[in-house]
Amino acid sequence: MKIGILGSGDVAKALAGGFLKHGHEVTLGTRTPDKLAEWEAKNPKGRIASFADAAKYGELVVLAVKGTAAVAVLRLAGAANLAGKPVIDVTNPIADAPPVNGVLKYFTTLDDSQMERLQREFPDARFVKAFNSVGNAFMVDPQFKGGKPTMFICGNDEAAKKTVSGILDQFGWETADMGKVEAARAIEPL
Repeated sequence: MKIGILGSGDVAKALAGGFLKHGHEVTLGTRTPDKLAEWEAKNPKGRIASFADAAKYGELVVLAVKGTAAVAVLRLAGAANLAGKPVIDVTNPIADAPPVNGVLKYFTTLDDSQMERLQREFPDARFVKAFNSVGNAFMVDPQFKGGKPTMFICGNDEAAKKTVSGILDQFGWETADMGKVEAARAIEPL
């Protein structure tokens, strides 16, 4: 499958490596191609492009940026390039503020998740929340005592969730479908 990944940080690179390892074709979208020069040299089968080109390329799109940048990045990617495609939302709504007594601040409320906001702004994209509750070192082929770990997902589109469940299976995860987009309210703080 052709995968367009929006992001150039550790999470984006970890997932890109996983997709390549499992036989997918990958284009990483970024504003700063120089940031990915080392990754590109180590992964000659991967491509580097703009956000719009990566989103256009992907049959499936992965949003792997800081939560506060998600809307801006999706706008740069272009709503038309996301329309009708599964979009794995890896983001968390962590505010650009220091933790208070070790507790992170979020820019969403208990009644409105980041993914709900993204789904409203890009209604033709088929968002599925996944990978946001695990560190990037464990996203692909995790090895835990007791067998396969479970990844919580949610989203409004059943076919998109089935596609993402298949990817999770390839990556060594069991899937627990928590329901519609509103379930992201519980998944995002994990």
